[in-house]
Amino acid sequence: MASNKESFARTLFIVVGLCFVCSVAVSTAAVLLKPTQQENKLLDKQKYILEAAGLIDTKAGKVERTEIINAYNKYVEAKVVDLKTGDWVDGVDGNTFDVEKAARTPATSFKPKNDIASVKRVANQGVIYLVKDDSGELATVIIPVKGYGLWSTMFAFLAVEADLNTIRSLVYYDFTGAGETPGLGGEVQNPLWIAKWKGKKLYDANGDLAISVTKNPAVAASEHGVDALSGATLTGNGVQNSLEFWLGEEGFAPFIEKARNGGLG
Repeated sequence: MASNKESFARTLFIVVGLCFVCSVAVSTAAVLLKPTQQENKLLDKQKYILEAAGLIDTKAGKVERTEIINAYNKYVEAKVVDLKTGDWVDGVDGNTFDVEKAARTPATSFKPKNDIASVKRVANQGVIYLVKDDSGELATVIIPVKGYGLWSTMFAFLAVEADLNTIRSLVYYDFTGAGETPGLGGEVQNPLWIAKWKGKKLYDANGDLAISVTKNPAVAASEHGVDALSGATLTGNGVQNSLEFWLGEEGFAPFIEKARNGGLG
């Protein structure tokens, strides 16, 4: 009987010891790999910013790491903006500022009154990406947007020309949660649909937001309309709601208004 107890105790000790060793190994690996993971995440974001600006084409094949870094450092400036005032925030690096973390922290965020994009909380500050051409002149302004689609939160970069009205592209690059189903919600990444955004106008002659994801052929053919995704009504609605929210008063509207009146300096 004593032998069985000793055998059980020895087995239990070995199991607990192995669990402890494994947990230490996993924790150590996570700590050691975190800087690399953050670096890769930043690189991935930079890649899609460059794609939105038309500086690289990820659909044409693999883009080398050095090409992404060099192009981003040469052409892109990330600046933090106060969403309430529309003013630039000095002393904060736009490349390392964690908007999602700030949005999760009550002291640095707010709960929107009109949460049509289902974002839950919004950081007090956001990041705008200014893209220069080879002569150093502003060519593109990239505005990050996100919102709920069919099954998940979808993240995108809206690239507009220096007039902050003419769309260059809308590039969706990340889905969280269950993900948008390929062939339905995932169609937001279809190059054919992305191409429909180029040249469209965000605002009408009165300065009101007029861009519309629509199933109406007449509206879609206008300068303010984009064909809705066939068979993916909820995702299309999600895209529309995301744009309306982030280009609205609780999003980047104060910044856009100042910028269009010469406030980008």
